[in-house]
Amino acid sequence: MFVVTITYTQPIEAIEARTVEHRAWVDQQVADGLIIAAGPMVPRTGGILIVRSGVTKDELETLLKADPFQVHGLADYAVTEFNAGKRNAALEPFV
Repeated sequence: MFVVTITYTQPIEAIEARTVEHRAWVDQQVADGLIIAAGPMVPRTGGILIVRSGVTKDELETLLKADPFQVHGLADYAVTEFNAGKRNAALEPFV
């Protein structure tokens, strides 16, 4: 599994101008079954994506390049891969 940390690099006004596009991109990844959970950090300095297993880190990083926040140079992305050895049974379909 992966945790993707998105850190905004531009003013919040620039982020808000592309948020609808970004959320549509996230919605598609959720519908496709890749992203398990997503949302903004508190305070809103970026966001977090929780991504299922089944893709490689390289494949995920390539996919993230299509996120409008990355396309328009609004954020940095850090991808952390982890082995979900301890997990709630509800997560079984995702690991």
